[in-house]
Amino acid sequence: MSNDRQRVLILAGRVPAAAAVAQALAPLYDVVLAERMDEALAKLRAQDYHAVFADVGDFLPLERGLVGDKSSLVLNTIGEGVCIIDADGRCSWSNEKMRKFAPEVMEKVKAICAQARMLFARHSGGLDRNSSGPRSKKYALQCVDHYFELMASPVIDQGGGIRQVVAVVWDATSSRKLQQKLDAIDAAGRELARLESEAISKFAPGERLQLLRDKIIRYSKDLMHFDHFCIRILDQRSNKLELVISEGLPEEAKEVDLYAQPEGNGISGYVAATGRSYICHDTEKDPRYVIGLEHAKSSLTVPLLLHDKVVGIYNIESQTVGAFNEEDRQFAEIFGRYIAMALHILDLLVHERYTTSGQLADNVVQEMAAPLNDIVTEASSLMEEYIGDDTMRGRLNKILEYVESIRATISNVCSGSKGVLGAEAVKDIKHTDPLIAGKRVLVADDEQNIRQTISDILRKFGADCTVCKDGYEACTMVEQETFDLIVSDIKMPYRNGYEIFAAARRRDEHVPVILMTGFGYDPHHSIVRASQEGLSSVLFKPFKVNQLMDEVRKALQHKAPAPGSSPEVSPAPAAATTVGAAGSSPPSASAPSQPAAPPPTPEAAP
Repeated sequence: MSNDRQRVLILAGRVPAAAAVAQALAPLYDVVLAERMDEALAKLRAQDYHAVFADVGDFLPLERGLVGDKSSLVLNTIGEGVCIIDADGRCSWSNEKMRKFAPEVMEKVKAICAQARMLFARHSGGLDRNSSGPRSKKYALQCVDHYFELMASPVIDQGGGIRQVVAVVWDATSSRKLQQKLDAIDAAGRELARLESEAISKFAPGERLQLLRDKIIRYSKDLMHFDHFCIRILDQRSNKLELVISEGLPEEAKEVDLYAQPEGNGISGYVAATGRSYICHDTEKDPRYVIGLEHAKSSLTVPLLLHDKVVGIYNIESQTVGAFNEEDRQFAEIFGRYIAMALHILDLLVHERYTTSGQLADNVVQEMAAPLNDIVTEASSLMEEYIGDDTMRGRLNKILEYVESIRATISNVCSGSKGVLGAEAVKDIKHTDPLIAGKRVLVADDEQNIRQTISDILRKFGADCTVCKDGYEACTMVEQETFDLIVSDIKMPYRNGYEIFAAARRRDEHVPVILMTGFGYDPHHSIVRASQEGLSSVLFKPFKVNQLMDEVRKALQHKAPAPGSSPEVSPAPAAATTVGAAGSSPPSASAPSQPAAPPPTPEAAP
């Protein structure tokens, strides 16, 4: 028979002239004869036919047999387990997927189907095919470390009774574990963002960022299973990616200067410039990859987004090729958003503290202005009455001087970062301190008043002071000359506090450095970064003269703490409590020990 002709199957069972029919069709079709129903079904399963010739009475069982075969084929092909549980709890039928599940899964499915049958049967009057009652019920079950979900549906007979329950079962372990990890990341993210609480808001800025750093490292390791990573914050002014947190990366990787540019600045620069995550499956084959983890084979870099604006990057590295997948990218992006939010909250706390302090200072000035004016008026009137009484006039003059001193102190406190409290007390003192005398001290601050005041005070105790008006000048000076101590503001044009600290330590790894900040303002997180590498102490403006001198003496006496030791952070003075955040001066902050890391090279001056 020709293979290109149509095939016809003849079920001869009840066809009286089957042989004659086959003979008549043979010239036109490939004819196949089957004597019995089971033989016909077997042939239909074996190959396709274009037509079937049979007695009318044979069509219904033949159709049912074919439909049953096709249904079994479909049910054995789908990815879910399917079974029918009878009223007595026996499984009367199951597909291949269901039979592959562990025996304990089947036992739990039977128990759940029994519960579902009782639920379906509780509806009064029974169920029929048009009933509005529950037609299915979803359940969850767990066997050891696997999670399953089950959809149970009733099999309703003609009388509305429920004789069987059909269960569709699927393995939900992957999706359940995915959801559990997402929930864990969400919980960890909320914990990162809990920096606005009353207890945290009382911390000094260095303590807040150190707390955030510790949490990020812990969650990255314990939850995300990332052991080698870094976080860089984008400096909007210079477009530079400032290294804030680094864990498990070599020193040379920390020294690389990266900018938010799509080309020439590695994967981190590309991610920061485009706002798109980047999976590097093989570092040796990816031209964008620059130095990172020693023997790194793959990396994952995601942007830190705040309201869809890139504020930094989160870079993770691995010593295994292809260590990261789309699921890792999704987790890192979610976690990265929480990191960006937490860093933003830190900045808001500083801004709130600054604003509150300013408002309180204005209130103090307004409240004290009238009484002080009244004192001056009364004292001036009394002086006119005591003309010729030099003793009384001298005492009244002292009162007027005290009033002016009070006004000057309030002015210094209100100026925040512009005042050194008690500077007038040492104005006429000339006292050489053997620990300070002859020491070369560099004082850097972009505000002339404070750098001049600090240098004048130190000179009175015998120090040889050099002053710098901005960060670039300070970096240039420490790179060219040797100093015994550096006292620098954190926020200055062209260079920040960390860059000045880094330049000083490159010149002399033992030189002590004291950083200053107004109201705890630290946009580049210089305090924590320098603290990890041996920062001597931090002064929060406004501070008293004796605080300054105490920190200077400590720094010179110890020369510099060993890299990784905690810096001593001096709180704002008691005199400033009336204008400090929430009516109190900032508490002391200390950073935990960390290995020393070579600082990055400062960028060129604009």
